[in-house]
Amino acid sequence: MSVTFQAVQEAARRIAGHVVQSPCPLSIPLSEATGMKIFCKLEYLQRTGSFKERGARNALELLAPKQKKLGVIAASAGNHALGLAYHGQLLGLPVTVVMPRFAPLTKVTNCRRLEATVVLHGADISEAREKAVEIATAKQLTYISGYDDPGIIAGQGTMGLEIAAQVPEVDAVIVPIGGAGLIAGTALALKAAKPGVRVIGVEPERAASYTAALAAGGPVKVELKPTLADGLSVPQVGANAFRIARDLVDNTILVGEHEIALAILRLLELEKAVVEGAGAAPLAACLAGLVPELKGRNVVLPLCGGNIDTPILGRVLERGLASDGRLYRFTATISDRPGGLARFAGLLAETGASILEISHDRAFASDDITTVSVHCIVETRDAGHIAVVRERLTREGFVLSES
Repeated sequence: MSVTFQAVQEAARRIAGHVVQSPCPLSIPLSEATGMKIFCKLEYLQRTGSFKERGARNALELLAPKQKKLGVIAASAGNHALGLAYHGQLLGLPVTVVMPRFAPLTKVTNCRRLEATVVLHGADISEAREKAVEIATAKQLTYISGYDDPGIIAGQGTMGLEIAAQVPEVDAVIVPIGGAGLIAGTALALKAAKPGVRVIGVEPERAASYTAALAAGGPVKVELKPTLADGLSVPQVGANAFRIARDLVDNTILVGEHEIALAILRLLELEKAVVEGAGAAPLAACLAGLVPELKGRNVVLPLCGGNIDTPILGRVLERGLASDGRLYRFTATISDRPGGLARFAGLLAETGASILEISHDRAFASDDITTVSVHCIVETRDAGHIAVVRERLTREGFVLSES
């Protein structure tokens, strides 16, 4: 079933008043950091924290009365499940969601709080989907794909309509890709409203199902690896979504885990925004210099989700700090005699580095029993500061190794 621009326009009217028309302000600090004029589409301000509400509301409204009464089911790592659960609750419609066992705890908890029936099954979204289809058949529930259902794609496309109205001078929009529903709907809307706008897709290197589909000429299953952008971890893009996107998306780029971590850190520090890995992927592409043709251009970044577990956020921020040169881990061989550690710590203090962690290792140190290995993590300003620390310690005779 095809999705048309008219279907997106109808979806916009259908969900009006039920889904937040998220703001899209100019970000001065991100513009300075990237050399572009960056506008952030704040989709994490939706009630359930992601853009998925757009498609969920539209798809539920399109159901026949009998389907509404029996209820719906979906497989989701979290955000699609949350969108269906929330709007299903508002509409008085039973919702069941099958989530992979590794799904973020905050998303599982919130789905249950919204009165959805939650089934945890499978190691990934593919296995969760198989279980969902099985339950749908047994209980006569309507299965709603989070990225390939026509109603979902049309609903997600309403974000593109809003961007065209909110940033009339937009030159490019960088959209994260998981199952490709968001980029398909957004590209469809934007290319109709503003034919000259560039639509660029971004996906994690460890879950590049859309890139694989482009190479194969159609959706193919890829092997997934763990990624900070768990919301984009889809083994195979949707067939409907791919058919739409491949003719409308101008370019697709891949980002690594360090780039995603750094983008999450930058959004927290510069925009005071807590954004999950999937939502930070577009900024990751900009910070990594992967879209040099957009320098000086008006670029919209959809910050499409903010549902990230607090413990994971802590670990991600540490990785971001390390990628930014603000954490330095190394091992040094120092004197094990009185004053040896004090001298070492004093030199670090003189360079302006702050010791966060330090531990002794005598059992596996060198053959010289008068020395000891110390494993250190120090806080630094940037990569240049790390070079200063390294040079000073080496000049003072300390043997360093890094890992």
